[in-house]
Amino acid sequence: MTLLSSAMSQPHIVLFPFMSKGHTIPLLHLGRLLLHRNVLITIFTTPANHAFISEFLSGADISIIDLPFPENIPGISPGIESTDKLPTMSLFIPFANGTKLMQPLFEEKLQNIHSQVSCIISDGFLHWTLQSASRFGIPRLSFYGMGHYASLLSRDAFANGLLSLNESPDEPFTLPSFPWIKLTRNDFNEPFDKRDPSGPYLDFIMEAAISTTNSYGLLVNTFYELEQLFADYYNREFQPKAWNVGPLCLAQPPNTELSPRHKPKWIHWLDQQLTKGCPVLYVAFGSQAKLSPTQLHEIALGLEEAKVNFLWLLRDKVELGDGFEEKVRERGIIVKEWVDQKEILEHESVKGFLSHCGWNSVLEGICAEVPILAWPMMAEQYLNARMVTEEIKIGLRVNTVDGSVKGFVSGECLKNAVIELMQSEKVGKLREKVKEVAEAARKAVEEGGSSWHALTQLISEIQMHKEINGSKLS
Repeated sequence: MTLLSSAMSQPHIVLFPFMSKGHTIPLLHLGRLLLHRNVLITIFTTPANHAFISEFLSGADISIIDLPFPENIPGISPGIESTDKLPTMSLFIPFANGTKLMQPLFEEKLQNIHSQVSCIISDGFLHWTLQSASRFGIPRLSFYGMGHYASLLSRDAFANGLLSLNESPDEPFTLPSFPWIKLTRNDFNEPFDKRDPSGPYLDFIMEAAISTTNSYGLLVNTFYELEQLFADYYNREFQPKAWNVGPLCLAQPPNTELSPRHKPKWIHWLDQQLTKGCPVLYVAFGSQAKLSPTQLHEIALGLEEAKVNFLWLLRDKVELGDGFEEKVRERGIIVKEWVDQKEILEHESVKGFLSHCGWNSVLEGICAEVPILAWPMMAEQYLNARMVTEEIKIGLRVNTVDGSVKGFVSGECLKNAVIELMQSEKVGKLREKVKEVAEAARKAVEEGGSSWHALTQLISEIQMHKEINGSKLS
């Protein structure tokens, strides 16, 4: 074997996550899976995100290359290098478009390693990385933090002009490609909740979509058995080929048993609830959604009146008023720190998940066998909520006061939904269903499973592509 062919026998994959925890974490999980397949990994990020990535993959043999985050982006203060640090999501487009200023230095760093690299897997929002990869003849795969269902329903509604059909944003319409599914304009985020979508956000999404279409492939954090109909439809109707390699959260190693003094206070609290035989509702709405003080007050009221035990992850720095924490301290705990959500969901005491239905949270809820109470807030979460409640039927939906998808949720509405999830006769069927889906998820990622095969095939294909092109050059 020549030195060249020996070097090529070990795949080397570049990962470039978008600067947002919800986008970064699944790609880091993918990195773990690839390391187990004897793949060399190089991760590109920015200085402020380096420590999180390094700690998350502690002990893993990876290379991390820092690219300075661009300065002087309008509205973006120095030091903000992740969307969860943005004061408002209205700055998302300046932030996302600003990443393109990293391209020259990305290519300069890539110049040093490109001959070894088998492929680049980059977030779909970093659409400009396709151009960089093409300059060096490296295949690029796109990755988005959503499943097939949300992606295809969005595409079908937009491409067929369904968003402009009805005057009311809450009037339902039927999708031509999936006629059993009815949506409203309010199931979409801005600007797709308008009859005539336009503006910088639409331009950004279209640019990302075109880049993905022209890429070597699409990686999807899902498993075939969960979205079989939608996965088949995508690969039959669209390019590039999609590989379903999830749930990527199952790549996270199990938590080692910590001594009592090293356990976080919220795990101590969950242990106490388990000892008392008290089922717990986990409440978390992700790191991006901003709730009004009035809405937060109603959440507190609903949780108090539902009289269930709960752990509420609350990052908003607000006073809930009326001595709320004191009134519920016997059965509720509020956590304002960064937590390992998977660890909480997998705790034996947790029996329900009040969630915004971000795709990572949906998959983590499924894998932990916890039914979901869906309360979507932004992005594709409205569609994920429909999938959870209508398609795979592993959860219930929080009702709004006026019945609108994006309406206000009163304390009474929340109380009724929480009681229904945690105490009604329905919960038995929900638990059976989510347990069944979780078992399918575990089988998918095990050796011989659908996601295992997909990742194996992907590594084989990109390495063959590398060796063929390498032999042409030698």
